[in-house]
Amino acid sequence: MNTINFINERIRTAKELDFGTIFGESIELFKKTWVQGLLMQLFTFLIMLPVIIVLYLPLISAVIAQEQNGGYDSEAFSGVFAGFSILYMIGFIVAIVVLGAVSSALVAGFYRIIKMIDYGETVITKDVFHFVKSQYLGKFLVLMLASVIISIPAALLCYIPLLYVMVPLSLFVPFYAYNSHLEIMDVVKAAFNLGNKKWLLLFGLLIISSLLAQIVGVLACGIGVFVTAPFVYHPVYLVYKKVIGFDDEDEIKQIGDSV
Repeated sequence: MNTINFINERIRTAKELDFGTIFGESIELFKKTWVQGLLMQLFTFLIMLPVIIVLYLPLISAVIAQEQNGGYDSEAFSGVFAGFSILYMIGFIVAIVVLGAVSSALVAGFYRIIKMIDYGETVITKDVFHFVKSQYLGKFLVLMLASVIISIPAALLCYIPLLYVMVPLSLFVPFYAYNSHLEIMDVVKAAFNLGNKKWLLLFGLLIISSLLAQIVGVLACGIGVFVTAPFVYHPVYLVYKKVIGFDDEDEIKQIGDSV
């Protein structure tokens, strides 16, 4: 089991990583995981669908009220939104936070699947839901709130700090997925340590992989984004693997050294 001291030491002594090597390995790994990535995207969409409906419910109600009045009526819009204002905002915020935590748990499950496939382990569909359990969801909720607390001040400072913190924030979920025994503050600190250490590499990988996933997805009639979007998680996984590694890797090395 990786301790926080072990993780920080591995980050401190991390060697230089090659952008091209990681990107090429990400493509090869994506070829093995795209089906599970697609399932994760579909499950996430189904979970977020209620939020989308709640978001547009006042607008739909306003349109219906307008049609009943026989034409454009600004009072219909203002009246509907005024009635929905308090309950709508409270319900929407709660739904976003809760379902956001569930979505993060699904992404964590996919990170776990990437590692399993990379190491030749058998994967089944329900592995996507590995972290969608009560003992994990509470911590994902805290992680999401931590992300919001960090992102808002960064965005208010002319968005430049937001570009910086987006790298450590992208590491929150994989760090917890591979170290669920750690406390949340340790996960946040470790993510920032690795993000600071490999910021330029991770930033470049995130930008290029996101652009590539979007372009290829749009070329595939738009719906292909569901297939290509999870590609962005693979470079992050490989950076984590090469810098920190996993417990089973260390056990294999110890066995090899003792033979």
